[in-house]
Amino acid sequence: MKHATLRQLKVFESVARHLSFSRAAEELHLTQPAVSTQVGKLEEHAGNALFEQFRKKIYLTPAGAELLRQSRAIIQQFEQAEAAMAQFRGVRGGRLDVGVISAGDYFFPRLLVEFIGRHSGVTLNFTVHNREELLACIADNLTDLAIMVRPPTDLDTLNQAFAPHPYVIVAPPAHPMVQRRGIARAEVMRQPFVVRERGSDTWRSMCEGFGGDLSGLNVAMEIRSTETIKQAVMAGFGLSFLSAHTVSRELQTGELRALDVEGLPLLLNWYVVHRRTKRLPPVAQAFKDFLLDEGAGLIARAVPWHSPAEPPPSASEGREHGAPVIALAHQLAHGAVEDDDGHRGHELAPGLGSVTGGIVGLGTQDR
Repeated sequence: MKHATLRQLKVFESVARHLSFSRAAEELHLTQPAVSTQVGKLEEHAGNALFEQFRKKIYLTPAGAELLRQSRAIIQQFEQAEAAMAQFRGVRGGRLDVGVISAGDYFFPRLLVEFIGRHSGVTLNFTVHNREELLACIADNLTDLAIMVRPPTDLDTLNQAFAPHPYVIVAPPAHPMVQRRGIARAEVMRQPFVVRERGSDTWRSMCEGFGGDLSGLNVAMEIRSTETIKQAVMAGFGLSFLSAHTVSRELQTGELRALDVEGLPLLLNWYVVHRRTKRLPPVAQAFKDFLLDEGAGLIARAVPWHSPAEPPPSASEGREHGAPVIALAHQLAHGAVEDDDGHRGHELAPGLGSVTGGIVGLGTQDR
């Protein structure tokens, strides 16, 4: 093993985590043959087969499982050394590792661009996951910061809310319920629904939005892609319960309409999460502070959302009301409170409960 390289260990770790050469190649921005070559060289150095194939799936061999454990420890030591050296560089020239649930990829790249524009020389590693994958990244210390809706309850993490996150029921514009107000949830649940897969953040939010009981929900289709769900709803397959941030554009263009349902929209929060014991590199700490201070207002600009009780404003009205919208989000974002450890956080969603009948400035696999 003395001739094995860190690059080979990182490629092997990615393949082992995904149990897929193609997904590892996509994550590492390499070709699949290049990934196979790196793993092959590592197997030569190890003197053991690391993977075995059964039908169309690959599995770790016992030797591969042990090398995965050792590889992660080695990679983590290198990252800690890199973080220690970054302390001497400060934010400039640092590496930012951040993961986000897929509903966030509708706006999060804009936040990253804004941050990097203020801090030249920052290297970015940005990944998008479903909730279970992101929790695994936190548990395995594979990311500095995680952006999610439901922080883990079984990990020792520090969770701080930084922006409101609404969920709505959307329908095609010609649906008969679009013109109604105060629709009973029980009535809506009898309509055909196109839903995200069970276990996803969107599914969990839908369960909460319907009072914790989905036994009466008429599920017509279950799809893992939010984009495909939106197309299915626009085509008339049924209704869907989605993050308002993922349908902001369609609501503005009129391709989808948010229904006015009793007890909805469901107002949750976006959280920035990291392991409590993790020593954040300066660039990660700076980005966390950036989210807490400015995240809500920037999301308001990136993915504005309109109450289902009112039609979207015209372009001129949007410009006229833009400043108050951002100001509202800014005020909400600065309702700072402290958690039990004295850390800064925000109580955001409850403060939105009285804002109805107008424009609310809140602003992907859940993609």
